[in-house]
Amino acid sequence: MILAGLVIALGEVVDDAIIDVENITRRLRLATQEGSTRPTALIILEASLEVRSAIVFATLIMVLAVSPIFFLQGVTGSFFQPLATTYAVAVLASLVVALTVTPALALILLWRAPLHRRGSPLVGWLQRGYQWVLGHVIRSLRPALVTVSTLMLAGAAIFPFLGESLFPEFHERDFLMHWVSAPGTSADEAVRITTAASRELRQLPGVRNFGSHVGRAVAGEEVVGVNFAENWISIDPKADYHATVDAVNEVVAGYPGLFRNVETYLNERIEEVLVGSSDAIVIRIFGPDLATLRAKAEEVRSALSTIPGTQDLHTELQVEIPHIAVHVDLARAERYGLKPGDVRRAAATLVAGTEVSDIHKDGKVYDIIMWSTPETRNSVSSIRELLIDTPSGAHVRLQEVADVSVLATPNLIQREANSRRIDVSLNTDGRDLGAVVADVRAKLAQVSFPLEYHAELLGEYAERQAAQGRLLGFALAALAGIFLLLQAAFGSWRLAGLLLVSLPMALVGGVLASLAGGGVLSIGSLVGFVTVLGIAARNGIMLINHYQHLERVEGVPFGPELVLRGARERLSPILMTSLAAGLALMPLVVGGDVPGHEIEHPMAVVILGGLVTSTLLNLLVMPTLYLHLARRPFSMRIPGRAR
Repeated sequence: MILAGLVIALGEVVDDAIIDVENITRRLRLATQEGSTRPTALIILEASLEVRSAIVFATLIMVLAVSPIFFLQGVTGSFFQPLATTYAVAVLASLVVALTVTPALALILLWRAPLHRRGSPLVGWLQRGYQWVLGHVIRSLRPALVTVSTLMLAGAAIFPFLGESLFPEFHERDFLMHWVSAPGTSADEAVRITTAASRELRQLPGVRNFGSHVGRAVAGEEVVGVNFAENWISIDPKADYHATVDAVNEVVAGYPGLFRNVETYLNERIEEVLVGSSDAIVIRIFGPDLATLRAKAEEVRSALSTIPGTQDLHTELQVEIPHIAVHVDLARAERYGLKPGDVRRAAATLVAGTEVSDIHKDGKVYDIIMWSTPETRNSVSSIRELLIDTPSGAHVRLQEVADVSVLATPNLIQREANSRRIDVSLNTDGRDLGAVVADVRAKLAQVSFPLEYHAELLGEYAERQAAQGRLLGFALAALAGIFLLLQAAFGSWRLAGLLLVSLPMALVGGVLASLAGGGVLSIGSLVGFVTVLGIAARNGIMLINHYQHLERVEGVPFGPELVLRGARERLSPILMTSLAAGLALMPLVVGGDVPGHEIEHPMAVVILGGLVTSTLLNLLVMPTLYLHLARRPFSMRIPGRAR
């Protein structure tokens, strides 16, 4: 993400140098043509100061535009805050360089440069063609308003049809598979299933290595039983990624009756951090009674089973399993001098075992367990016959001081916010997260919950909605700050409002690019929109500020000639900035969502599309709006237009 921040900032870094050098070169060339005897250093200083205010305000606007990213929290903030930090530091450092180093280098390198020579023929050809086109465009305000309105309406119409996701699918080559059988499954059966699956997976072409574990290691971080197993595989970089993943999924699907899934490590870690589950969508049902919770969970699971584009739909394995219950008879235990705790501890040691010591050998730890013999605990009747020590040194059978029975007991009780809960989880397949969640919400609305019971939708989508709301909320605050900076830069509320209202047009290109690039908006895409907003505002402020300079300092009267000249002189910086930023982003766009670029790719697509519309905005629409709306309406003659 740090490299992505540097890539995105490249356009603004280049623009700072372009603006300074281009204006210095223009001033030196004009001085040469006029035969001025003023010192070159003074001309360079004045030319640099001429654009200094605009560059400072433009840089502050860029930093303010990305400031909402700093307020993202949780997993989303961890991903994007390094990008925003790198970007902000880069543009601020570029500002310092533009204020100090660039003018000094211009003085050294342009002192005796032959600026009287003819400029680039390509630039001249572009300027002549652009001025001819712009001269026809600015004749009437109506085409500009129609263009802006049409593009904004098109963007607003397309936006609701774009899919939603928190992060794109990560294409790592290391995968994690969970195998969860019914609670109570023996260790031997879990090992048998894992071994069989391992044998099949290792034979697949493209699978480079393999590992697995069953249950929980000593002091392991996951509290699981022997019915829980994990496999890990790595795919050879030379193998066909998608073909190998399909083959792995086919093998995993060949083990029915188990909960099993295939995920990359990054996806699994993100989902675990978000909600404690390795699934993208979690419906968490709360209530006081376990039986009712399980019934409602099954009802929800059945309702969601008809939703297209889902996979791995399952209910959390909260079931009844047999347990040995030992209830001490206080009166009978008292006759033998036994306390209830004595009976419970003795029964637990004989039936379940108690760790009494450890042996350390060859770097490994072996537990020493005190336990009864297998034949004395293989049935309820044999457990009842277990002998318990009494304070007098005699022995008494367990059944003589306690009632021993088999009871159905929950294998797991989950609590959250002082309430019991159970999860129904699923993943998406072939549809975007937002579309699936919309169907899930509709199905949940059809399920009735008794008093004290309710369901909450958690997982990636909930995190995305929280991040999106936070990003958009702070983006509105940043937009208000940008408006105030624009007013300070222009000294005009009208010009500040004019630029601010036209900025959404720059975002339309990002919407269209997202539609062409898959039609799914991730949080990275939203960050791209924020970046485009800053770029468009920067170019707009530089253009309008140049118009004001021509009128106030150089004495060019307000009118078509002012607009045409200012736009022509800003053509090269705008095009060079857009091309520099576009070329820097092109490898991320052309490379696609390859491993390592899954987050940057949709962001780069949005920014590249936004660069197209923001460039058109500043080259064609903004000059027209400035000419007709920057001041109160008045009569003027536009070149080439008959009265």
